[in-house]
Amino acid sequence: MSLTLTVLGTASPHPGPDTPCSGYLVRGGGAEVWVDAGFGSFAELRRHTDPARLDAIWISHLHADHYADLTAAVYGFAYGGITLSAPVPVYAPGECASRLAGFFGRGDTGFLSGIFDFRALRHGYAVQHGGLTMTASAVEHDVEAYGLRVEAGGRVLAYSGDTGACDALLHLAGGADLFVCEADVDAHGEGDVDPVHLTPEEAGAGARMAGGVGKLVITHVGPGLSVEDATARAASAFGGPTVAARVGETHVV
Repeated sequence: MSLTLTVLGTASPHPGPDTPCSGYLVRGGGAEVWVDAGFGSFAELRRHTDPARLDAIWISHLHADHYADLTAAVYGFAYGGITLSAPVPVYAPGECASRLAGFFGRGDTGFLSGIFDFRALRHGYAVQHGGLTMTASAVEHDVEAYGLRVEAGGRVLAYSGDTGACDALLHLAGGADLFVCEADVDAHGEGDVDPVHLTPEEAGAGARMAGGVGKLVITHVGPGLSVEDATARAASAFGGPTVAARVGETHVV
């Protein structure tokens, strides 16, 4: 039973040419899950699968560069000829449905019920689709945010979402065969006592301290850094196999 992650987008905080914002397609145990729906990621999702085949959508937090392309999905499913056999479960922070309805100028969320089945995340929330198990872990950010641990066929994938350095991140990544981790900032500003993103060094040190991480994949690199430099710095701190997330690439876990 294979477990794979296809990179749909990595950019922060806005898309660039040929680089959508955060999005990933996770496949394993007979299930397909769209993880994070940043700007532009729905189009990339369609390169790799028919969105009507999705078993679930998983949203780490409600910053637009991680969930805004749910609007594109609504248009695809409601008006674009992508026919669903049933509403797609959407695992997300509890305000996701109302935020999405607001984009369409609606005060109610009922019109979304034929498209999405919203289910509120919480720390420790676990759900299974086919042979794939997903577990949420609350992480440190400036809004409600969750990292994700995915297991299928004895293999483990961990995804940081957006987070500062915290014990929850180490627990999330421990023993992961593949750890996909943000490295958004070059350094923390003076007086930044509650950082909400990781430096490359923190991403690498987190992978090392978590223990048992097989490979580190650096993603969500902010505009103050180059992807190559961030990856090299994280690799130095980790001391293990480290690569950059690249749009279109598939990693076998």
